Amino acid sequence: MDIYIKAEKKVNITGAGVVRVKDVAKVFAEGSLRTQAENLRLLEITSDKKKNYLVSVLDIVEKINSALPGNTVSSLGETDTVIEYSPKAEKGSSPTLWIKVFFVSMVLLTGSATAIMSFHSDAQISTVFENYYYIFFNEKIENPMLIDLPYSIGLATGIIVFFNHFSGKKLTDDPTPIEVEMSVYEKEVADNLIDTLNKKRGES
Repeated sequence: MDIYIKAEKKVNITGAGVVRVKDVAKVFAEGSLRTQAENLRLLEITSDKKKNYLVSVLDIVEKINSALPGNTVSSLGETDTVIEYSPKAEKGSSPTLWIKVFFVSMVLLTGSATAIMSFHSDAQISTVFENYYYIFFNEKIENPMLIDLPYSIGLATGIIVFFNHFSGKKLTDDPTPIEVEMSVYEKEVADNLIDTLNKKRGES
């Protein structure tokens, strides 16, 4: 019979114990064959420290062929899976986490504000607004509020629309630029971990 497996690129496992096929890959097969394949043991983790493990799709195929001979195994997913192991589950809302969030938020706020002010200074935006006011009203004044206020509102609106987020809610179903960048970052981290673990496996 045919057995199809779709391995994940990266999985998180908390608590020491046995890692089975179903923990790192989705399995499709007929009847009880699927359950048997899903529950095959791949490795056992006994460490009490955070550590990364690498499972190749060849390891999964070898386990299935050894335990369930006479079946055809086809892989539809990743060739390697990184297991990020943690001995204990991390607490979601600890005081340390809130301190980190506050610190990062302040750094981002200060940095973005500095970048915007530096751009305005380089572009001499105040002079531009004064010239606009003179063109439309034939009057020379410094920092015309009639232009400053709409510009400030438009700048904030543009940032909200670009990042597709306001008050914890998404404006549309499209992924935000931050979500896209985080997805790319996570893929690159997983690829780097796979390369590093493959090198270690080759050296051992």
